[in-house]
Amino acid sequence: MLELIPDTDFGPNAPLLITPARFGNSRGWFSESYNQRRLADAGFDQRFVQDNLSFSAHAGTLRGLHYQSPPHAQGKLVGVMTGAIRDVVVDIRMGSDSYGQWAAVELSEENGRQLWVPPGFLHGFVTLVANTRVAYKVTDYYSKEHDGSVAYNDPDLGVDWGVDDPVLSDKDAAAPRLKDVAPLFPAGWEGA
Repeated sequence: MLELIPDTDFGPNAPLLITPARFGNSRGWFSESYNQRRLADAGFDQRFVQDNLSFSAHAGTLRGLHYQSPPHAQGKLVGVMTGAIRDVVVDIRMGSDSYGQWAAVELSEENGRQLWVPPGFLHGFVTLVANTRVAYKVTDYYSKEHDGSVAYNDPDLGVDWGVDDPVLSDKDAAAPRLKDVAPLFPAGWEGA
């Protein structure tokens, strides 16, 4: 049910892949997309305060790399309702052995996987098909003053999005490089 992203070593408080059980028959399938008791029994005990939905009409829509800084840092539990995404996390916890490293996973309605993105990580995704709906739970409320983004194409990060000419928001197109952003999650920060 819970596993680290393959071929990564983000240390403590790492992103996790969560695969809820599915029960299917000729009609389709059923899944408990979130069961707090089962997840807590498996060692994942988070408190979520807000649910968000995102719809992207076009394949190649890129949203990210986003963060919400302390004291309103957000952890996110991300899943896909319809369609598919390449979901990306980047460690920006100063002092972390994996600072600046990134990982990507595919989340889709077919595989049913979810990605836990802890506070201290940039998050973004690119849609792999049109009409993709993404749902995510967050651990803190939205705070405009603490919301920000880092350039999806920051050469120091070298994220492979799998697309050449993504559809971007104005905010994401103008996002600064990570080196031009003050340390957001300094060494010793509680999530490091």
